[in-house]
Amino acid sequence: MSEQKKIIHIVAGGPLDMIPELTHYPRDIVWIGVDRGVYYLLENGIKPDYSVGDFDSVSDEEWSFIEHNIQGFKKVLPEKDETDMELALMWAVQEEPEQIKIFGATGGRLDHFMANALMLSQFQNPNIKIEMIDKQNSLSLYYPGHYRVERDSEKKYISFIPLTKEIIDLSLTGFKYPLINRTVEFGSSLCISNELIKQSGNFSFKKGILLMIRSTD
Repeated sequence: MSEQKKIIHIVAGGPLDMIPELTHYPRDIVWIGVDRGVYYLLENGIKPDYSVGDFDSVSDEEWSFIEHNIQGFKKVLPEKDETDMELALMWAVQEEPEQIKIFGATGGRLDHFMANALMLSQFQNPNIKIEMIDKQNSLSLYYPGHYRVERDSEKKYISFIPLTKEIIDLSLTGFKYPLINRTVEFGSSLCISNELIKQSGNFSFKKGILLMIRSTD
């Protein structure tokens, strides 16, 4: 029997009111704290397996709490080429997990959110499912192929956004607004706010990189 691949959850320091209840997730996974996300994890009674950041977003009191509870974390200088999130993802992908879920990477500063969302394409791996999650949205990237998507009662809206110059032959079946072999250009709003009309649907395309966002009002 093959060894079961690990699941990694990354918690960054985005607005706390956008982060789902972390204690609802199983504890037998690998937790990574990113900067203030380390404090969030400790506050929820979760000791991160790996911690990284310049920790410029935490107060002196919070930093003292982190130092007291964590040994072996990686503190980096603020003046660096990579963001804290990028360093965390680099480590996570090297572990070759089955799945990576990212929390605390949306909301707040738009530059941080855009960098985090677009960064998904840099680390996308056909053997690793990477998903960015908050209370209202989930984001994931797809490369050419055929995919099945299941209805989510909490996040019923599904949008597809091109991250490349164009998406070639995009088809959507089982959706309220279907498409057949459509070319969708970068910047187009054609595939915003669609919905499944059945329990599941399918989408496929032949060229490009596609961002799928599932949302609720």
